[in-house]
Amino acid sequence: MNLAFLASNNGSSLRSIVTAIEAGQLDARPVLVVSNRKAAPALAFAADHGVASRFIPTTADPDAADRRLAEALMAADADLVLLSGYLRKLGPATLAAFGGRILNIHPALLPKHGGQGMYGRRVHEAVIAAGECESGATVHLVDDQYDHGAVVAQVRVPLARNDDAAAVERKVMASEPGLFVDTLQRLVSGELRLPTTAV
Repeated sequence: MNLAFLASNNGSSLRSIVTAIEAGQLDARPVLVVSNRKAAPALAFAADHGVASRFIPTTADPDAADRRLAEALMAADADLVLLSGYLRKLGPATLAAFGGRILNIHPALLPKHGGQGMYGRRVHEAVIAAGECESGATVHLVDDQYDHGAVVAQVRVPLARNDDAAAVERKVMASEPGLFVDTLQRLVSGELRLPTTAV
């Protein structure tokens, strides 16, 4: 299975997945890393690990950038596109080309605590404010709305009564790499199938 990654910054999921591939724990091949930031550490990681990479800025002409992204992903022969902290909404060309084959991991139990503006520490602050006794991470399909696509897999993380947002963030972040790698391996093996979706 050919995997392409979109990352705006460090690309934590990218790093854990490529590491799992290199360790023989995941039967897949990283074929492309794309970032909308030229200085993103994810691009340096890709270079260090022999993975092709592209810088495609999205601010000047979002429609043209969307077309360039879709073309780059298709040229790389990507089977799945994985978002790894990609802080831009995907455009219609990319969604049309890879609808039902784009995955993101969100640091909460969707459909709770998702949507526009719900990223980073904000998610965990919302979990605390809601008085939740558990949180977790969700691998989901990406569509044209933030954190809206069908849930593919989840892991639940119990919370302590005195946990603050920083503690919740640490617990959830620790659960994410294993969830994403396990989900991908189950997809590769055929144990798990992606939900059908329409964009």
